[in-house]
Amino acid sequence: MGSSDSKLNFRKAVIQLTTKTQPVEATDDAFWDQFWADTATSVQDVFALVPAAEIRAVREESPSNLATLCYKAVEKLVQGAESGCHSEKEKQIVLNCSRLLTRVLPYIFEDPDWRGFFWSTVPGAGRGGQGEEDDENARPLAESLLLAIADLLFCPDFTVQSHRRSTVDSAEDVHSLDSCEYIWEAGVGFAHSPQPNYIHDMNRMELLKLLLTCFSEAMYLPPAPESGSTNPWVQFFCSTENRHALPLFTSLLNTVCAYDPVGYGIPYNHLLFSDYREPLVEEAAQVLIVTLDHDSASSASPTVDGTTTGTAMDDADPPGPENLFVNYLSRIHREEDFQFILKGIARLLSNPLLQTYLPNSTKKIQFHQELLVLFWKLCDFNKKFLFFVLKSSDVLDILVPILFFLNDARADQSRVGLMHIGVFILLLLSGERNFGVRLNKPYSVRVPMDIPVFTGTHADLLIVVFHKIITSGHQRLQPLFDCLLTIVVNVSPYLKSLSMVTANKLLHLLEAFSTTWFLFSAAQNHHLVFFLLEVFNNIIQYQFDGNSNLVYAIIRKRSVFHQLANLPTDPPTIHKALQRRRRTPEPLSRTGSQEGTSMEGSRPAAPAEPGTLKTSLVATPGIDKLTEKSQVSEDGTLRSLEPEPQQSSEDGSPAKGEPSQAWREQRRPSSSSASGQWSPTPEWVLSWKSKLPLQTIMRLLQVLVPQVEKICIDKGLTDESEILRFLQHGTLVGLLPVPHPILIRKYQANLGTAMWFRTYMWGVIYLRNVDPPVWYDTDVKLFEIQRV
Repeated sequence: MGSSDSKLNFRKAVIQLTTKTQPVEATDDAFWDQFWADTATSVQDVFALVPAAEIRAVREESPSNLATLCYKAVEKLVQGAESGCHSEKEKQIVLNCSRLLTRVLPYIFEDPDWRGFFWSTVPGAGRGGQGEEDDENARPLAESLLLAIADLLFCPDFTVQSHRRSTVDSAEDVHSLDSCEYIWEAGVGFAHSPQPNYIHDMNRMELLKLLLTCFSEAMYLPPAPESGSTNPWVQFFCSTENRHALPLFTSLLNTVCAYDPVGYGIPYNHLLFSDYREPLVEEAAQVLIVTLDHDSASSASPTVDGTTTGTAMDDADPPGPENLFVNYLSRIHREEDFQFILKGIARLLSNPLLQTYLPNSTKKIQFHQELLVLFWKLCDFNKKFLFFVLKSSDVLDILVPILFFLNDARADQSRVGLMHIGVFILLLLSGERNFGVRLNKPYSVRVPMDIPVFTGTHADLLIVVFHKIITSGHQRLQPLFDCLLTIVVNVSPYLKSLSMVTANKLLHLLEAFSTTWFLFSAAQNHHLVFFLLEVFNNIIQYQFDGNSNLVYAIIRKRSVFHQLANLPTDPPTIHKALQRRRRTPEPLSRTGSQEGTSMEGSRPAAPAEPGTLKTSLVATPGIDKLTEKSQVSEDGTLRSLEPEPQQSSEDGSPAKGEPSQAWREQRRPSSSSASGQWSPTPEWVLSWKSKLPLQTIMRLLQVLVPQVEKICIDKGLTDESEILRFLQHGTLVGLLPVPHPILIRKYQANLGTAMWFRTYMWGVIYLRNVDPPVWYDTDVKLFEIQRV
């Protein structure tokens, strides 16, 4: 039958369904078969031929017909899974049913009255309609559907290569088939790489799209961190009920990590051959991150009777949750598996950077946000992986792309979620000493970025990019400032030699953040000054020797420190500072830092094109909720510090009891609290001014400034190099206060971040699935869709 005929017949069937007000019997196969038996409609056709308005009309006006359509489509998938889909006709029916369900499911989820439908058992739904009620038939529809999809994903000659030599052999029995022998790609726990097969990839992709659609019920529930947040679809699919859980988890992970968009290394190759692997890899990454959406805060707990759940892979770990995907992920432990995963993710994250060297020479992948979520999950659920990443300088292959994305997206409102996840990953890494140590590696790879040219290390790159985000990102990034500076504080004790460009950037930030109008205009702004002072103190106390550039910059900008020490606290001055603020709205417009030439080939970060869609995000928790303080002992081990009950804290960080609302206010773009809820008082200024950790720097200035001035007078010097040489050989041993213990603020999981990740991840998936537009124009509740 021609494809235009089959489209016509399919459309006729849809019209019949919407116009029949009488329920059509489930046994009326002649009617139902029109939807899947004789048609060959692509998923795009199905979306065009089944308009949203008609699905909603059937839902409202003839609900029993919609119920029967869903039930019959699931039944066909179950039959296909049982029989092993041997004939072309069976394969076609399975694909048609999965496309139809992908189209209809979101409209079932958007209506609260329908949400339980798939979790009910269909009465009289025995095989062949005889109504025999054995256990198999008492399964809820959702479970039958999920198990059928899992079986179909390992169906020989449909989604995997058959291992049978001759067709004369009896069909491979679906139930005795060991799907672990049919893993899609070599990698973790599987050495054999099957022949690529375009048709199998396409069929897997259709089934994964349906699976993702099943999981997407989460999009139709408003964000509520308390709600326990288990997605019943994911929970069942990742449970021991699914006998394919391990091979499927492995197939998805290996398919993503083995993918090489550059192909055979021939530039421009992708212009000649379309790459059918990329859509599958993208779909695999999306299914993977959704199945791993599990609050790590609540996961590592044994069952009530103290026994542990899960399989014995690497049993040194705490008991895994009931979610087998999380369990398997947390138990990966072989070095070569870690190497494969890390290399794969680094290769894919770096792909858009290669793209900027030779435009269009390599295929540019678009799924870096999914990869960042996957990398986050790996580090969060598998501490051995995190330590492996930090053990070598390979971590820099993840760092550089993240800094590239942060710098590139800083002006684009629609990519604020990408900015957050990049910063969260760096915050997580910065809690480990090894990350700070790795940053000392010289940065020589020149990725084109519009940041000042410098000669230095990866630490310089990180600080220069952070400075650029803070001084020229858009307003909505303000809530990230304390995260960015916390990262710099965490790595600062290990930074051996900052470049002059970087030293000047750090002092420019201090200068901007310590102006009176900025300090007095929001309850949390002074935290930023505390963070920067802590950075300087760490470097002076622990890395004085290699950091003459920073010491010189501090000496040159000494007036900033003196102004801070003498910060006025009287009401008239506070009032005057706030008046000045209304005239200069931009917190960092003062160009005290001369921007040098940018790197060759770089393009400025551009704001989003007008009309770009973006999804809203829930607010992220404040830095004090995101992190917990640990102290580094003499031997380098970390000791967790108890949060202090009283208002003040010893380490010079400000009192915690202040209204943190102002800084956190994300809905309103400004960080001000001009609406009268909060205004600065002399007592408030004094409460934190007295804790500014200025002693070390003041002592340094006291000792070094007279010596530097003497050199200048003696030699009539205007030349910096002589002063720097003097500072390089100088020492302050015995002259500075006793070194303070190093404080690290380590990321800690909490319900707020779990909720943030959930909304961010589904927002990305919503926006990335435009062909076909699975969720477009349905009534999602987890986030709002906005136009930039």
